[in-house]
Amino acid sequence: MVKNDKWIKKMAEKGMIAPYSFEQVSKGVVSFGVSSYGYDMRIADEFKIFTNINTTIVDPKTFDPKSFVDFRGDACIIPPNSFALASSVEYLKIPRDVLVICLGKSTYARCGIVVNVTPLEPEWEGHVTIEVSNTTPLPAKIYANEGIAQLIFLAAEETCEVSYKDKTGKYQSQTGITLPKI
Repeated sequence: MVKNDKWIKKMAEKGMIAPYSFEQVSKGVVSFGVSSYGYDMRIADEFKIFTNINTTIVDPKTFDPKSFVDFRGDACIIPPNSFALASSVEYLKIPRDVLVICLGKSTYARCGIVVNVTPLEPEWEGHVTIEVSNTTPLPAKIYANEGIAQLIFLAAEETCEVSYKDKTGKYQSQTGITLPKI
């Protein structure tokens, strides 16, 4: 079952989302905060912009951090046909009986900007590492501290036998931008 705004607010008060916006903020910004059946998380102001200046190979088993240029600011320009990594402003603590799916905001999607986040597993916690792809042949601008993606909370019919926390997952309690790990 998809969880509604009342459940999200109640769980945020118990520490599931911090900081938490009790209303949807949308005046002059890419919206963020609670919605009817989800929560629009924000993107932080620290970015790792993909670059090929070091001509390395992208390999998830031996990832070279020199593949990125670090940038901090109110907005990030993503080069054409490239991407940037960032993290959520919000720190999340997913309940044991919930799986979270993350989908990009329509405002960015309509500009050819695609957001990719893997599912947030039961009892995972941390800042979400967010991949933002610019699929266009032009530079694309994204705004820090504004909405980037919507979180959809799916309740399980039954609690899982083994949670992410139980497995001691490698991305448990991550803060800031976290690069691939093996």
